[in-house]
Amino acid sequence: MSQTHNTNTKGKPVAVVVGATSKWQSDGRNTLLAHGKTLDDSNLPVGARWGVGGAVAQKFAKEGFFVVLTTRATANATPLAEAIRQQGGDCSIVELDLVSQDSIAAAFATIRRDAGDPEVLVYNAGYLEGRDLPPEKELLEHITVEMLDTAMHIASRGPFLVAKEVLPAMRKKGEGSFFFSNNSSSLRGKKRMTGQSLYYPRVMMRTLAQVLTEEYSEHGVHVANVVIDGTIDSPGTRAMPRSQNRPDLIINPVKIAEAFYYLHTQDRSCWTHELQLTPFSTKPSF
Repeated sequence: MSQTHNTNTKGKPVAVVVGATSKWQSDGRNTLLAHGKTLDDSNLPVGARWGVGGAVAQKFAKEGFFVVLTTRATANATPLAEAIRQQGGDCSIVELDLVSQDSIAAAFATIRRDAGDPEVLVYNAGYLEGRDLPPEKELLEHITVEMLDTAMHIASRGPFLVAKEVLPAMRKKGEGSFFFSNNSSSLRGKKRMTGQSLYYPRVMMRTLAQVLTEEYSEHGVHVANVVIDGTIDSPGTRAMPRSQNRPDLIINPVKIAEAFYYLHTQDRSCWTHELQLTPFSTKPSF
């Protein structure tokens, strides 16, 4: 489902942000889980109100791209789309449920029809499965198969299906960027601590990025895994006591977006295929 009145009438290059909204935005699922209410984000810079996806979308729109915002429900991305248009950018919203192969296929059929083949695809989807388990249920034996299924859908099966939708056109054109927004749990298996999502399937996302690099780089497609190694500024995370006590631990999503755009503009003679972004005050994860 798309807002067909927001098609790419100016013929701009297309950037698709899969997961353009944030679980930590003012009314996001993590925000509601952690704080029990919707938060007022009017005091936050517009670049930080929708996490990484929102910042990436705003950055590419400012750089002249027609940006397609994918989200499970149009209403989630409507304020972001309004902000992009207020900044002079062009965008549309397309509903996409990464758990459904039919939804993914329909979404990209809409994108190709209404906007065009993507020049840039940023896969920024997240999930919160496991985050609400209490301290006495940290161990794997308490993780339900449904939680695992969702994590695998978002971290591995989803990006596999998205890649099949966009990489053939990029390969035929001989150019394009396919970037993963990942986290430090993709670097090695780690115990899930209380309050954390079931993140070890993220290792599969990193592996997929490596495989796609080997398969598609020689065809002119730039694939990269971006390890965001820390807490990202957003309404929900900024309101946490730890963030307020240690603001030096928070990563500015506007700067993350600049890193994604830097990757896209790299000369093909020296592409980066993995980028790890860590606050200066902490040691990089490994």
